[in-house]
Amino acid sequence: MKHTVQNAAHKPKKTRDQLLYELRNAYEGGASIRKLVATTGRSYGAIHSMLLESGTTMRSRGGPNHTSRARRM
Repeated sequence: MKHTVQNAAHKPKKTRDQLLYELRNAYEGGASIRKLVATTGRSYGAIHSMLLESGTTMRSRGGPNHTSRARRM
């Protein structure tokens, strides 16, 4: 019989549904996929897939602040 040690400081794992909900809310709130990668430790592809799975409407490349750049003189 194996004994497991539980660390009181260790956070319980989130369910997949909780994670999808949190990722969607963060992304729709303006977070980039790269920011979500950095905060979750998951891959870019995994985050992208989970956002699609959650029904998130994806932004175009460049994010919400992407605008046409004026020529510099």
